[in-house]
Amino acid sequence: MSLVNPIATWYQTNSMNNLPSSRYRSGQVFSFLPHPLKNKLPISFFSPKPTKNFTVFSSISISAILAKEQEEDSKIKEEPTFNFKAYMFEKASSVNRALENAVLLKEPVMIHESMRYSLLAGGKRVRPMLCIAACELVGGEESTAIPAACAVEMIHTMSLIHDDLPCMDNDDLRRGKPTNHKVFGENVAVLAGDALLALSFEHMSTATKGVSSDRIVRMVVELAKCVGSEGLVAGQVVDIYSEGLSDVGLDHLEYIHIHKTAVLLEASVVLGAISGGANDEEIAKLRKFARCIGLLFQVVDDILDVTKSSQELGKTAGKDLVSDKMTYPKLLGIEKSREFAEKLNRDAREQLAGFDPEKAAPLIALANYISYRNN
Repeated sequence: MSLVNPIATWYQTNSMNNLPSSRYRSGQVFSFLPHPLKNKLPISFFSPKPTKNFTVFSSISISAILAKEQEEDSKIKEEPTFNFKAYMFEKASSVNRALENAVLLKEPVMIHESMRYSLLAGGKRVRPMLCIAACELVGGEESTAIPAACAVEMIHTMSLIHDDLPCMDNDDLRRGKPTNHKVFGENVAVLAGDALLALSFEHMSTATKGVSSDRIVRMVVELAKCVGSEGLVAGQVVDIYSEGLSDVGLDHLEYIHIHKTAVLLEASVVLGAISGGANDEEIAKLRKFARCIGLLFQVVDDILDVTKSSQELGKTAGKDLVSDKMTYPKLLGIEKSREFAEKLNRDAREQLAGFDPEKAAPLIALANYISYRNN
């Protein structure tokens, strides 16, 4: 299946003439990273084969968060027959119960407190919901997808703990609370992230029931590619070495965000599809859907970083501007970034056209939620 670069397609008709473009061959995008990454390795779009007190997050707090967000964000578009608010509440409750049971408070107490502190600190659970929704779309059950849903949330939490460290983004606030290293120290925070990463694979491979061993192996490979040197780590490394560079173009920015952000949303959807018994054609369509909403997530994140306050975001606002990072608003402007976000949402929805509309409703609503979220 030929993969089309959504940024390049949009860019050809909407961008400024003085910005660099990408080159194409066999559905891949090749570009070269500027100094200090001088190895000139090709940047390509992911192929279909990729890549001191602990807090318990109760259903009451879930309800409060969802109610507040839904009241504040009247732009969220819901399918007429689909109650998105009820769906989010139901799935978030299921995921939070499963996460709490997956990481029990035991010896050594300090490390498990640290793991639980960040894992159960709240959040909208978008990635687990994508996993569950994809599984149900292709005929699977929620219970089948829950271990994989927990696994992607563990990896997401690990990435947040590590991103917030002084040696990385040096952040003091996450989800409205002090970051993990501010509470437990840098050493324990690093180890808590490591422990969550290891647990994600153990939990998914041992707790998933009713799925064949070959599909579980495929899921493990998918998750490993997502988090490794060709996935999250790649995006983070290139992001670090891109700070302060003045000649970063759309292809470079795309590489960072596909790997740093979109790849985990992609893995969430693909893991759900595999666990639910999807065939290769269905997985390919859902992978493309996930790539679109993954980039969409980052475009919206960049917009929010410059348009919302720290209180509204639950994390430090404007930090990309302070660190001189290249973002979509900085490169395209706010309005062009919003237009691009709308296009990514439309492209994502198009990938669901051949599925049962009723079963596709949660994924469509989640794409809209990502588009119109306030934090």
